[in-house]
Amino acid sequence: MKGIVLAGGSGTRLYPITEATSKQIIPVYDKPMIYYPLSVLMQAGIRDILIITTPEDQINFKRLLEDGHKFGLNLEYTVQPSPDGLAQALLLGRDFIGDDCCALILGDNIFYGSGLEKKLKQAVINAEKGLTTIFGYQVKDPERFGIMELDINNNVLGVEEKPEHPKSDYAITGLYFYPKGVSDMASRVKPSARGELEITDLNRLYLEESKLKACLLGLGYSWFDTGTFDSLLDAANMIKSIQNNRDSVICCPEVIAYHNNWLTDKELEDRAILLQKNAYGKYLFKVLKKGKKK
Repeated sequence: MKGIVLAGGSGTRLYPITEATSKQIIPVYDKPMIYYPLSVLMQAGIRDILIITTPEDQINFKRLLEDGHKFGLNLEYTVQPSPDGLAQALLLGRDFIGDDCCALILGDNIFYGSGLEKKLKQAVINAEKGLTTIFGYQVKDPERFGIMELDINNNVLGVEEKPEHPKSDYAITGLYFYPKGVSDMASRVKPSARGELEITDLNRLYLEESKLKACLLGLGYSWFDTGTFDSLLDAANMIKSIQNNRDSVICCPEVIAYHNNWLTDKELEDRAILLQKNAYGKYLFKVLKKGKKK
């Protein structure tokens, strides 16, 4: 299965911070924002990942992530010349995806919770069976999001983009798992009234074929769309609290790769030495001392 991180956009809601750099590179507590969506794809077992950036910012992503080897990944890059909708990512990634299933995650989305890995791997299984999985999270202001309408058994009845009168309080988060042929399906999406290829319209095509499933993230899960100053601070505070309480680093690509057997002891040690002057590097040494999970 392939993965795509959409890290384009101009980040105008975070000006002046993002006037000179991509939103997805700025820190969320102790690591760059893009580490968080990368860690989600890695927890799903995905190693081949395409990073979609703006033309101006691609050089900085390549400087930060390189070819992915330090995380046990195979990273490729392409640009989104202009922000013409989320579904456009699946057209830009057509050659990269090829005849594989594909997960798409937005570069400013943060997910955390016990049991998340199990849900992600079920979404991979769904995709291999020809089904699309979208992830829902209850919010107080659903009119700000794409939302999913559900029946009493949590089957998807409808999807709608920023409705004036929402039929549900379950927002559709920026994480989607698609079966083979998603680029062909995305090519059927027509520009919306605002001139964009809406991901909601793509998901509706799968719903019309009875191939859309919902995975609800309930109590015990956190989801942040870190596109505003408040959400950015809220996410940083949550991560700081969890890490300090547990004396650990969450959403750590190196550790996920190590436990997935994508990095050797020596490779993790090399990263730990490079980062040894801070708590992040010290945590890598701690993980290395404990050894890989059985």
